[in-house]
Amino acid sequence: MAVKRAKPAAKAVVTRYAHPFFRQTPVTMSARNRLKAPHMANWIAQKLGPIPKPKGASVMDLSQIVGDAGVTEITQAKQILFHSVGDTGRPNGNGPQEQVAQAMTADYNINDTANNPAFFLHLGDVIYGQNKDNLYRDEFYRPYMTYPGKIVAVPGNHDGETFAGTDPTPLGAFLTNFCPPTPIVPKVAADVRIMRQSVAQPGVYWLLSAPFVQIIGLYSNIAEGPGHLDGAANDQTQIQWLKTTLKTVSDDRKKNGKRALIIAVHHPPYSNGGHSGSPDMLSQIDGACKSVGIWPDALLSGHAHNYQRYMRTVAGAGKAPVPYLVAGSGGHNDSAVAAPTGVSGDHDFVKSNKGFGYLIVKASAATLTIQYWVVPKAGNKPFDEVVVPL
Repeated sequence: MAVKRAKPAAKAVVTRYAHPFFRQTPVTMSARNRLKAPHMANWIAQKLGPIPKPKGASVMDLSQIVGDAGVTEITQAKQILFHSVGDTGRPNGNGPQEQVAQAMTADYNINDTANNPAFFLHLGDVIYGQNKDNLYRDEFYRPYMTYPGKIVAVPGNHDGETFAGTDPTPLGAFLTNFCPPTPIVPKVAADVRIMRQSVAQPGVYWLLSAPFVQIIGLYSNIAEGPGHLDGAANDQTQIQWLKTTLKTVSDDRKKNGKRALIIAVHHPPYSNGGHSGSPDMLSQIDGACKSVGIWPDALLSGHAHNYQRYMRTVAGAGKAPVPYLVAGSGGHNDSAVAAPTGVSGDHDFVKSNKGFGYLIVKASAATLTIQYWVVPKAGNKPFDEVVVPL
């Protein structure tokens, strides 16, 4: 009886460089694709993680965060303020994160509650590294132990990453701490006597409806870059949700008048330092906006650990230039950023800063004002300010 011989193993392709996308000729333009590798963005899209769907309604009303009395105070003050920054957490304590948290805390005045920030909008990468469930104690609850405001968040790529044994479920710790069924003091905080009440977000993407402003929070998945709104296996649910939600905002404007519209997402559409921008993600957002005929009045992002401001003019949108801001300066570390370079395509790179700081966003019936404050603060004026007429 003849013995069947095993087939020889296929010979591995040994490449000149460790990174298969390091080539003079882009992979998609090669006459022969010897590596049989798609363009990098397509390759990343194949590695995306799942995006959990919201629980129930994906809309939060501000009253669910600050209560009816808080909403009444804001309405009577005729403006709303909130903080925003991303990229905060770091193991084993973090001086810059503490400094930013203390500076934001100092913006509160117990005798002027109507003009206090309504909440803190975290722009993602709350926790870095393994054992995220446990790290929430020292990377989140301890730094914001005395911060008075509630905290809502969009997840960053590090919030969605997984590690065998310690973090097997994508976004598991984020969902536990930001998306409980009802507002609670999570056990990881209560165990060390930190009585911070969580916000019961419906999921990792949501619409927050408040006086003078509506905020759409999005999840741009697990890649270091570029960001994507679609999920594993080409899941388009979040993109379809974005279109539906923009239609909801458009219908509300026709009925009740315009409020400022802000989109918050971790990966930045534009960036000139720390991390590159995400043109594919921007195209996904643009496609949804164009299909409905409504565009944001500002877009806030993190990921790059610095501050950058771009002003974008969208053809056919009939709007003044719109700020696209990077504020990934909440304390994790700081990274170098290029000096402003002026107009490139449809956007103008006008301001940048290496270091730590945060945003104060103010919305009224007439204007949307966004300030960037460096930490430690240099005087009583913001490093940057942009005012968007509504």
